[in-house]
Amino acid sequence: MIESSILSWQSGMLLIAGFSVTWIALGWYWGRNNKSSDDFQLAGRNVGFALATATSMATWVTTNTTLVAPELTYEMGIWGMVGYSMGAVGLILFAPLARKIKKILPNAYTSGDFFRIRYGNASWRLFLVISLIYSIGWLVSLGMAGGILLQSLTSIPYEIGLTVILFVCVSYTLLGGLKAVIGTDFLQTVLILIGLVIMGTLAWQKVGTMEIRETIIAERPELLNILFPAALIFLFNNILFGIGEIFHSNVWWTRAFAFRDGIGFRAFLWSGILWIPVPITAGFIAFLAPVYNINVPYPDMVGPLVAGQILGKTGAIIVFVLVFSALASSLDSLLAATSDLISEDIYKRHINPQALDAQMQNVSKISILLLGFIAWIICLPRISNLAAVLHFSGALVASTIWPVLLGLYWDRANRNFIFFAMLVGSISGLTAYFYIGFYTAALVGTAVSMVISISSGIIKPEKFNWDKIKG
Repeated sequence: MIESSILSWQSGMLLIAGFSVTWIALGWYWGRNNKSSDDFQLAGRNVGFALATATSMATWVTTNTTLVAPELTYEMGIWGMVGYSMGAVGLILFAPLARKIKKILPNAYTSGDFFRIRYGNASWRLFLVISLIYSIGWLVSLGMAGGILLQSLTSIPYEIGLTVILFVCVSYTLLGGLKAVIGTDFLQTVLILIGLVIMGTLAWQKVGTMEIRETIIAERPELLNILFPAALIFLFNNILFGIGEIFHSNVWWTRAFAFRDGIGFRAFLWSGILWIPVPITAGFIAFLAPVYNINVPYPDMVGPLVAGQILGKTGAIIVFVLVFSALASSLDSLLAATSDLISEDIYKRHINPQALDAQMQNVSKISILLLGFIAWIICLPRISNLAAVLHFSGALVASTIWPVLLGLYWDRANRNFIFFAMLVGSISGLTAYFYIGFYTAALVGTAVSMVISISSGIIKPEKFNWDKIKG
């Protein structure tokens, strides 16, 4: 319990009960007609433009966006929120990739299928390790955010909030698969956008821009310094981190497979454009903390605390709805996509190549339960702040950017070089993370991987037969 909670325990439980019943019921409703693995894992490969755009945007509007954007603004100022908004670059750049992926892999299930066919077993298995580490890291950051949300706004302990939110998301994803994920994402997108507009408007009316500027100049002038070195490095690091997150993650590849033909490019382009103002709006409220001299025990709590204390119960409820929607829209997508990797790339490819459709669905559901349990166990002791957990995987995912690009568009990349590009890139990025700072991990990982990957086609080119990848 924290003294600054705005909503009562009863109000918090009432809100979360309402969300829980609604999302679980919708999960059952949208998944009731699932007949096959294609239905459960890829929503029948027939998702239209409106749902495709909404699910892409909602999935990228995570609790990391609505909580970490204020945290980074509180620590790094203007470049914190602007830098975070550059995460939209990854969505926008994935638009042409989605069209290419749908064309060359019309019957695939996962991003692992691409790496296995294009680069062979060694690179594929290393890619799986990177993907699973990233997925667990993202799941943990999302679970932590759920517990932090309830702890910040109500008197519900962190452990209880974490448990309830994970249970809800696991439940409706288990009931409906990707159909439930995409359906709830559409509703969550609407709630997120409405919540941000209301919260931003109320905050703007409450405190004038000049008052904010004068207070920050007097108390924390570095937040307005556009030449703040660490923040500038973070800006470019976050662009590459976001690109790496999206380019490699099965969350986005499953959507490329699930969207109807001709939809992927437009859906990812528009979702990226619409996403840009979200972290700027969410991050802006962190500037109000110095104005009202708000005590912030943890940087990742600054968003909920400011909204709750400045805007009262109305602000607390808006933040609750906004962050819970953002949390669910990402957590469900991650559970579904990661369970696909486990069922398709691990179970079917390594354990039971003859698995029947019904077996695959069962393995997917067991994987969802297992992932939820693992995330819960890791989250229980609050191991670090959200930004630290999130950016730990930056080096790993950044090392996959060039292998993905070259694999899709350049037929000379050598599979043996690609393996070492991801391995050495990841190690180099993690070294930078621990010895320089989290805001350098993706930069270093990308640079090292790029040099090795491009060298592969110059030093020892390996002509790839593009017809093979369509098989």
